[in-house]
Amino acid sequence: MANNLKTLRNLLLLTLALLGGIVTAASLMSPRNADSDQPPLHRLGGDFTLQSLSGATSLSDFKGKVSALYIGYTHCPDVCPTSLAIMSQALKDLSPEELEQVQPLFVSVDPERDTPERLAEYSQFFHPKIIGMTGTKKDVDLVVNRYGTFYRKVEMKDSAMGYAVDHSSRIYLINKQGQLSKTLMHGTMPNEVVAEIRKLL
Repeated sequence: MANNLKTLRNLLLLTLALLGGIVTAASLMSPRNADSDQPPLHRLGGDFTLQSLSGATSLSDFKGKVSALYIGYTHCPDVCPTSLAIMSQALKDLSPEELEQVQPLFVSVDPERDTPERLAEYSQFFHPKIIGMTGTKKDVDLVVNRYGTFYRKVEMKDSAMGYAVDHSSRIYLINKQGQLSKTLMHGTMPNEVVAEIRKLL
């Protein structure tokens, strides 16, 4: 009898654990939580001023256009080239009239190496409309904090690069009023980027 009760208790605990797992999995897979890794957009974003090849350049300079913002650095070995190539393809897929209403921006979190001149050359390689921007660490950190992104310098003593920069990889779409409207995760396909941009035109 005691063994039967023990077996029943174990089965009950196992059942409860399974139900708990199912509920948790369903909750994580629900549409409500599908974007839970994205910070609340209404709390993020805002104007900023950095240095481009043209001098001091603010996000508000492009009010009336949809801005596509990417934050990275030119020595990035993989995610930045990939994301900027995706952004470039999306821009090429827009009509000339649509493209006229879009301003792509590339903000560097590596101001030690990324001068406005280097950023301009690097950005132009991907698309002539992309404006490269950077600033002091304080100014760059302000942008990073406002857009809820992340970066950190990683020393690489055995590498000629000296250091790398770990960073988030997202495309931020900012509407014509200068408000952050959509955050696109790394790996978003160009056609999806185009679709999201067109919603804001």
